Parts: sequence; C-alpha cells; structure tokens
Amino acid sequence: MFKNDFLTNINEELENLKANGLYKGEYEIITSQSANIEIFHQNSKKKVLNFCANNYLGLANNQNLIEIAKKTLDEYGLGTASVRFICGTFDLHKKFEKKLAEFLGYEDVITFSSCFSANGGVFASLLDEHDAIISADLNHASLIDGIRLCKAHRYFYKYNDMLDLEKKLQEAQHHKNLMIVTDGVFSMDGDIAKLNQICDLAEKYNAILLVDDSHATGFIGENGRGTPELCKVEGRVDILVSTLGKAIGGAGGGFIASKKNVIDKLRNKARPYLFSNNILPIVASVGIEIIDMISQSKYLIKKLAENTLYFRKKIIEAGFTIHDPDGVHPVVPVMLGDAVLASKFAKMMIEEEGVYVIAFSFPVVPKNSARIRVQISASHEREHLETAIKAFIKVGKKLNVIS
Repeated sequence: MFKNDFLTNINEELENLKANGLYKGEYEIITSQSANIEIFHQNSKKKVLNFCANNYLGLANNQNLIEIAKKTLDEYGLGTASVRFICGTFDLHKKFEKKLAEFLGYEDVITFSSCFSANGGVFASLLDEHDAIISADLNHASLIDGIRLCKAHRYFYKYNDMLDLEKKLQEAQHHKNLMIVTDGVFSMDGDIAKLNQICDLAEKYNAILLVDDSHATGFIGENGRGTPELCKVEGRVDILVSTLGKAIGGAGGGFIASKKNVIDKLRNKARPYLFSNNILPIVASVGIEIIDMISQSKYLIKKLAENTLYFRKKIIEAGFTIHDPDGVHPVVPVMLGDAVLASKFAKMMIEEEGVYVIAFSFPVVPKNSARIRVQISASHEREHLETAIKAFIKVGKKLNVIS
C-alpha cells in the first residue's frame, strides 16, 4: 500500500504541472501515421493534419513497405524471443546491418531496440574512469543518461561554441581517452552542429568524435547520409549513433556505426544489446528496402527540403518568430516563450483548426522558451502546408502573438 502522503505529493505535483502549462497529455491516434490522421478526442473522432511527427520521408504507412513487413511476418514471425548472442540473430539482422554500414560509409553497424538503448550502452562499453567525455550542453536526453551510466569524467561545452569546446578539450588533456559527444541536429531547435569545426578540434586534440544523427539519417544531405554528408566530413566522424524510428520507417530501433573492432567490442560489452531483444525482423527487412529506395531516387529527400523551405519562408512572412530563420531543417520551432500560451495555442490549433501540433515546454526545452515545434514531412502536399500556415495566422492573431 502506498503511504497517503506519497500519493498526495504526486497529485500536487501533477496539478502544478497543469497550472503552469507543463503537463504533457496524450491524444490517441486511431489511424496510421501520415499527413492526414484521425484522433480520438472528447469521446469522438476528429480528422486533423499532422505536423508534429518524426515521419520525415512519409514512409510510416507506405503500402509497399507494409507488404514487405507482412511477408516478413509470415517468414520470421513477430520477433526473436531472445537476445542476439543466444538465439536472437536472424540473417535479416546481419543483412540490414551490412546494408546500413555500406550506405553510411562505415565498416560495421550494430542495431539496438531503440536509439535510447544504443546511447545507454555505448559510453560505458568504450570508456572508463581514466577517460573523459566532452558533451554539448543541449544534447538529447538519451545521450545525457548514457553518459551518466559511464565512469568517465564529464565536461560540458555550450553547443556550437567552438571556443568553449576547445577550452574543455584543453582542460581534459590529462585523461587517457577523450570523446566529444554532440547531436548532429539539436532536435528542439533544428540547429545543425558545426561538424567541420568539431572534426578539426577532435583531430587537433586526438579526441574520438561521437555524433547522434537521429534527426538527420535518411534525409539530410544530398544522398540522405545525414549531417556528416551535409557538413562534408564523411569519414571523420568516428562513431555515428542514430535511430530507425524516424525517417527509416518509423517502427523503432536504433544503431551505432563505426570501425569493425569498435562494433565487435559493443557486441560483447553493451548491456542493452546483451540483455534486451533487438529490432524486430520487420524493421530489418523494411530498413533494407528504404535504403534501396533513397539510394535509387532522391525524390523524397528533395520534396522534404522544398516543403521545409516553403513553410519556413511563409511562417516568417506571417510575423512569427522561429528559431534560426536561416535554418534548413524540417524541425521548425515557432517560438512563444510562455508555457501556458504555448499550451493554449496548440490546443486551439488542434481543436479549432484541425492542425495537430504540440507545445514544447520545460523541462523538454529551457524555461521561458516554450514553442510549437512544427515538423515537416515529405508526405505533406502544398495544400497541407497552406492550411497549416493559415491556421497559425488565425490562432496567432486570436492570441495576440502576431498582429
């Protein structure tokens, strides 16, 4: 039995979150993930336009991929029912890892049940108390938590501040191994790391460079190879961590790409790999097909880029403030500042305008920097973008965000 004061304290905390606009509720989606979805809200169904999914290439409900997944279910069943080193490695896992490594330009790839799991295992497996990690201060929560599980010493630099990064590298020189850790794309802002300068510093100070490219793999760069391709540093990023739960189908899963001996060590040391089931067989088979798709045609990558530039241009012209007006990433944060305002804005967009967006506030983003994080997809057509822009303008004027 819970003590009464324990539950009372939880209830008070939840009420405070609601009062401050920080409570994170959930809408139930009752269709597949796409530009047009249905949600269950207030005891009824409601059709809305989806502008907050990580479905960057619009492949989460691609019919050809669904047919491949169905065939895989028939051949391999629902899952492995085992961890990899016992009897949980299908030939599909190895084929997919080889295909992904070749696509990204690495010697080998290891897959995990999620990118969070990958980040939870990589640091403790490769570093110890004699080493040091120099981490960007706005890195994803999974990187932060993974670093906490490691005995290496920790230094933090202001993201994209190269003078601060170099200062921290100099301070950490007495450690055995140094590892710089950064997101390729900082997902709350859509900012892209200065990988060319970071690579220069890593080489200057003999540091290993790990990049989490979850919001870039498959669609950033001319060929979709992510921020290393965009920043022209392919071959200079030592360890690449990313997800299969966004552009690469959206079903879930994560991976680490690196030198073969690094991957071999992770297969033997990474606890989330050794003690948890790996990606589903359908994720592997669909992933193989998606890599073939984007290798053979750049249509979806180009459409996503065009959609992104159009939305960014029009939302700025409407009078809204977005983080980095010159940015190119399909994450478009419409800055509102106040958490209560952001929560009200998102609610009106969904309930009155039929445009599904979510307010982001502390602790997901810093205090007083609440925003609506719009996410553009290749599944969006021009009329979808126009509808969303008109809805933003209408709600923005009602709430005196724009004039």
